[in-house]
Amino acid sequence: MSGTFLNPDGENSFIEICRKSSFVDKTNFIGEMIERLDGGEEKLVAFTRPRRFGKTITAQMLASFFSKGMDSKNVFSKLKIATEYESKKYKNFNYENFLNKYDVVYVDMNDVYDSYKTYTQRSEKIQDVLDIVDYFEYSVIKELRERSDFLPILEKERVGNIGLSDALSFIHKKMDMKFIFIMDEWDLIYRDFRDDELLQKKYIDKLRGLFKASKGIECFSLVYLTGILPIKKYNSESALNNFKEYNMLKPGTYEDYLGFTEAEVEKIVSESNCSLSLKDIKDWYDGYKLNGKEIYNPNSVISAIFDGKCQSYWSGTSSNNEVVRLINMNFDGIKNDILNLIAGAKIMFDYETFQNDMVSIENKDQLFSLLVCLGYLGCEEKGNGSTCRLAFVPNREIRSALSSIVRKQSWYNSLPIIERSEKLFHAIKNCDAGTVSQIIGDIHNSTYISVLGYNREEALVFCLIAGLMWSTGSDYECYREVQSGIGFVDLVYVPLSNVDLPIMLIEFKRDAGADVAIKQIKDNNYVSRYCNNKPDHEIIMIGLSYNSKTKEHDCVIESLTQ
Repeated sequence: MSGTFLNPDGENSFIEICRKSSFVDKTNFIGEMIERLDGGEEKLVAFTRPRRFGKTITAQMLASFFSKGMDSKNVFSKLKIATEYESKKYKNFNYENFLNKYDVVYVDMNDVYDSYKTYTQRSEKIQDVLDIVDYFEYSVIKELRERSDFLPILEKERVGNIGLSDALSFIHKKMDMKFIFIMDEWDLIYRDFRDDELLQKKYIDKLRGLFKASKGIECFSLVYLTGILPIKKYNSESALNNFKEYNMLKPGTYEDYLGFTEAEVEKIVSESNCSLSLKDIKDWYDGYKLNGKEIYNPNSVISAIFDGKCQSYWSGTSSNNEVVRLINMNFDGIKNDILNLIAGAKIMFDYETFQNDMVSIENKDQLFSLLVCLGYLGCEEKGNGSTCRLAFVPNREIRSALSSIVRKQSWYNSLPIIERSEKLFHAIKNCDAGTVSQIIGDIHNSTYISVLGYNREEALVFCLIAGLMWSTGSDYECYREVQSGIGFVDLVYVPLSNVDLPIMLIEFKRDAGADVAIKQIKDNNYVSRYCNNKPDHEIIMIGLSYNSKTKEHDCVIESLTQ
């Protein structure tokens, strides 16, 4: 027998997406979970990642493969799990030995919440169901009782006033069978009921009874949790410390399954009659670094290819309000840090004290940890088992979303960083090279640049981009190393539409004069491309240099009116 929770059958998002040209075959992940079947604590796993990163698709893939309620050989027979997976545990691995062979309990907490809201509006209520945790437990037990071979066991044991853990334990002992338990959006209670500590404690106690107590653990061949937040900590210890966790802060060895890899994106672009180039997709959606590997947000990539347009798909996420609330608390000057991150800085933080929730945020380290889990920041590991990470804004999509958020805040225009950006832009337009040198020097001497390497030319490029970010962001398109004339100009700012704004061509030099940079712009005729394409715009040529011995900056600016 199949149902909503027990042995789900029929169509789901995974089955639907298998039919599309944009489908990315990640079914080898099923093999990784097969390796963990009945493997002690190895069978208890939690994979958490941001919204729209394919959590539900992956959970439904596992349910479609394992569930006795499905007949899915026609779905998986041509996929990687059937054609190329090489098992580390099973000799002569055959996927059919595991296909649709398990009783699966599948719980999507979003669906539970939707059903619970409907339930609370009905006049007839069940006396023992007081909250969403009771409703979750009641709903699964109710479906277990609807199965004819389970019902006699549950009636004999008078299951009704006892919990789900006991119900599954009775079935396991009487029938000598185990379940696979899949819970999608496990952390919903900690997000949507974030201020209800009693409900959260009740919920985690239920999960402990299911997955930590011995009578619960023995019922399962595999437990798979997915959500946005890692498993909640109380003090320094995970509430379910027997689980193996893989998340954006600690991806482990499963980074390929936490998003799209560049090779997968390149294949989609080449095979889907996509009007966008890989460079376009990379610029907008690449940048999450997991174990040093570049990872893309799957939903954003697919949405952009379908729409034929790169844009931010984060503007409608419900977590935006949470980001606004936390930024406005301004821990340790977080407002300035966020502006610098948007401009391209990297900032160190330590996730060790993060409690894996949205409420126990007391400092910048914990806030950055949360923003990484939510997907608003990426992070790089520091190695040697350290809990320190480098935070950064991963790509143009997130930069656009965060910029939109902060521009709407009442404090935005009053911050020194914004004033500095406007001052730098006006100095460039007025060919005030001395002010430009002074501002770039101030930025270059900030703590953020040490991460990039003070003496590198890349740091100088960042200084100008960071300095102009807030004065040019809505009016200009910025390009790095653009071919023009003979060679490539280091940096170009091109107005999107306003003919009253100048085109800015910038050449950078380290340990060579700014006059050398200006001469290169002229000798290589970098202006030719823009004289032809945008003849109505003023062109400003900027040579910017840094002397690594004297630590001084030099600037030369010349205007060319067409």
